[in-house]
Amino acid sequence: MTAQFGIFGVLIGFAACVLGASGMAVGVVRQRPTITLFAMKFVPYVLIGSVVAVAAMETALLRHDFSLAYVAKNNALSTPLAYTIAGMWSALEGSILLWGLILSLYITIVWRRFKARRTDPLVAWALIVMLAVAAFFFALMLGPANPFKTLAFPPLDGTGPNPLLQNHILMAFHPPILYTGYVGFTVPFAFAVAALATGRLGEGWLLETRRWTLIAWGALTLGIVLGAWWSYEVLGWGGFWGWDPVENASFLPWLTGTAYIHSVLVQERRGMLRVWNLSLVCATFSLTILGTFLTRSGVIQSVHAFSDSNIGPWLLTFFAVIVAVSVGLIGWRGDRLRSPGAIDSPLSREGGFLANNVLFGAFAFVILLGTVFPLVVEAWNGDQLSIGEPYFNSMARPIGVAMLFLMAVAPALPWRKASGELLRTRLQWPMVAATAVVVACAAAGLRGAWTLLTFALGAFAGAAALRQLVLGVRNARRQGRSALAGFIGRANGGMVVHIGVVLVAVAIAASGSYGSSARLVLKPGESAMVSGHKIEFLGIKDQTLAGGRTRTVARIRTDGDRIDEPAITRFSAAGTPIGTPSVRTGLRYDLYFTLAKLPIVDGGAAVIGVKVQPMIVWLWVGGLIMAIGTALAIVPGRRTRRPTDPSTVGSSDDDRLLVGAGAGR
Repeated sequence: MTAQFGIFGVLIGFAACVLGASGMAVGVVRQRPTITLFAMKFVPYVLIGSVVAVAAMETALLRHDFSLAYVAKNNALSTPLAYTIAGMWSALEGSILLWGLILSLYITIVWRRFKARRTDPLVAWALIVMLAVAAFFFALMLGPANPFKTLAFPPLDGTGPNPLLQNHILMAFHPPILYTGYVGFTVPFAFAVAALATGRLGEGWLLETRRWTLIAWGALTLGIVLGAWWSYEVLGWGGFWGWDPVENASFLPWLTGTAYIHSVLVQERRGMLRVWNLSLVCATFSLTILGTFLTRSGVIQSVHAFSDSNIGPWLLTFFAVIVAVSVGLIGWRGDRLRSPGAIDSPLSREGGFLANNVLFGAFAFVILLGTVFPLVVEAWNGDQLSIGEPYFNSMARPIGVAMLFLMAVAPALPWRKASGELLRTRLQWPMVAATAVVVACAAAGLRGAWTLLTFALGAFAGAAALRQLVLGVRNARRQGRSALAGFIGRANGGMVVHIGVVLVAVAIAASGSYGSSARLVLKPGESAMVSGHKIEFLGIKDQTLAGGRTRTVARIRTDGDRIDEPAITRFSAAGTPIGTPSVRTGLRYDLYFTLAKLPIVDGGAAVIGVKVQPMIVWLWVGGLIMAIGTALAIVPGRRTRRPTDPSTVGSSDDDRLLVGAGAGR
């Protein structure tokens, strides 16, 4: 019965998407507002259908209904409650179900937000595009990714989730947050297509969708950081980012989305970079679909990817359609996309943002090439290539330090043209901070040209962002507002994000350059020194945990202090034991322990891995600050800027009305 309810929900969602999109298209093309309004009544049923399907799946998981093939494969009687609930997105079909739920929520919120302007062709076309995307994912659930397939002979117990997916609570949060970012880019993409379809190519659609873009970008940022944290805490290798193709798949839309968030400021202020912005927002959404293909088609082998499936051709075809439609529409409207303004001087804020965009574009191209090229070669002639960390690190390092430099300089530049005296005034204290950091690092004996350069430019960019925030607080107080108001708004929130980026960059540079590791073979009572720390092996103990899990724990005393307990965990339904690291986190460094091998019976020795990872905690703190900064940027400031520059003459009256229709402005 649960399967029937689930299929019924998917059918409701799919039918609502098809009827709503086709009806609105007829109404807009024939200029019949009554048909458009009638078709929009189907929009809430997209969410209803999705909720019914998700509720059916969660009910089946909680009841351990092994008549569903998905439940039998990804759940067991011994699976803890949290991982039973998270089992919905722990495998291919359930992840598509989650995607449909989040997308239907976005569609419904957009539908409600524009309640007063639903007959506006721009809004209608945007909803048509979003419903078309949702229809594709519902079609996957009805076809190759059906989560409600049943078994003729249900087992008494299921296989259970992959042990790695039930070994840390982050599994319950990382995928939904990451998908919220992935799916959220559907909204600005839909409005970009709508602007191209209607010829409303001014800045109105940008102003209305910028908060949607920030929400999607912030969720994607937090999801990526949580994914890195999960990798660090679970996989036992002591790292957080290995340029895995699936990691790259989430990083690519983040890069193009970040470029878009910056360059859209130039279009809003000067009416420039229209083609570039449309291309970026279309590329960002396209890359989310490409990332979905990489993670769910089975073309790559990764701990992050799902197993072989037959949805690869569907996703690749959908990706090709999106790219073709985007390129076709931009080419069709090419003449009307010419910007009335031009960059007056390279030493201007628009010049700095343009340079910033070039770097982000180059970074995305480098990552895309290194990720996709081996797949293309293998598909072409069967040869298997491996492009690993050396390529990505060597290419990313110079681009990254250049970005840090522009993070400091670009916000300090005025629009149109900057004078040397103005730049000296605004960048004087950031330069002092950068110099002081380099001197302090050299005096402390730190070495490594790239690492010291990263520290210096990090101080430069961080001090520049703090300067902007101090000015914001002063302005708020002069206007009779609280100091907190100096952190609210897109510009000030962006500076908070910059501080978070600086912390992340410094943590990555420090952990990559100054970390150390050792592999110790110790018997109970023996000790060894690692980077000035005394590591004493006390012995082994066995534990029985909830959910039928057992654990072999190595007890380690470090520097005569507390006990750390790395372990090897066995899950009752899985034959292969997995390592469970023990991480002691500090402000200066982490001590990372793994039990690399079970004890040798006759000698009683254990193989223990020890890593000293400098400044790792600041990576997670930096990610949190980036999320907070994004939230501050989403909150409306005291006054929202409207396009007033003469170069924004492309904005139509309808665009301005659309901006006025948005809630919370």
